[in-house]
Amino acid sequence: MAEHDKNQLALGDNAARQLANATKTVPQLGTISPRWLTHLLPWVGVEAGIYRINQVKDASRVLTSCSQRDESELPQTFVDYEEAPREYFLSAVTTVVDIHTRVSDLYSSPHDQIKEQLRLTIETIKERQEDELINNKEYGLINNVAKSQRISTRTGAPTPDDLDELITKVWKEPAFFLAHPRTIAAFGRECTRRGVPPPTATLFGSPFLTWRGIPLIPSNKVKIEQGKSSILLLRTGESRQGVVGLYQPGLPGEQGLGLSVKFSGINRKAIASYLVSLYCSLAILTEDAIAVLENVEVDKYYDYKPEYK
Repeated sequence: MAEHDKNQLALGDNAARQLANATKTVPQLGTISPRWLTHLLPWVGVEAGIYRINQVKDASRVLTSCSQRDESELPQTFVDYEEAPREYFLSAVTTVVDIHTRVSDLYSSPHDQIKEQLRLTIETIKERQEDELINNKEYGLINNVAKSQRISTRTGAPTPDDLDELITKVWKEPAFFLAHPRTIAAFGRECTRRGVPPPTATLFGSPFLTWRGIPLIPSNKVKIEQGKSSILLLRTGESRQGVVGLYQPGLPGEQGLGLSVKFSGINRKAIASYLVSLYCSLAILTEDAIAVLENVEVDKYYDYKPEYK
């Protein structure tokens, strides 16, 4: 018998694997990201889904004096407030998860089918949450930067000079830059080209590029359109009059900040339904809490080819 024919009599790996036990993972979802923005934002619980920002009407009218050791009359003043302050309302990211009870009864070993369906749905909703925090037309970061806080790059590519200019706009305790990973890579190339490679810092066990000690936080939710993107710089926290995330506490079926999972019942087709809702928003307390560098080109490369004679 030919050698080739003899080999056909041996049990192969592919066939044997059908009878072997295998270590199984939970379902993997390729769209999950670290969502650093939601980790770094301070979160504030709101009542009745409304967050009102009371603003001083005209700070220049608050009069003070420095004593000159005389009997001069002291200024009289009061702090007036805006009559119609801005109110932020929580928005909801919601979906219904349907699971056939037969599937959950028969196929929940080694991984619980209901638990995994809800986990993957919650991860997807949280990805949408970060997208809304950045891009929502009503309250998102990009669309709520004041005109005076918007600047453009000098040459197209993001340079150290551009980021320094951004820092002058948010100079009161800036917390972090926020940009697409490709934009951060473009900034790294510009720094390296100038001989000033940016140092790194470790947050949450991961390394981040920094500039002037401020970390550059990556998010793939900061859009790139026609090769151009933006870099945001934020100050965060209520005490710093910065940017804060908003959520509704005390929800029925609460599974996290503003996250609710509620069993909705089983219909006559034996399908169980779960309502998953995430209530969130974002508020910018003062105009100088955020600035944006616009028209950032992310695809500039500098490939120098040696000349051969």
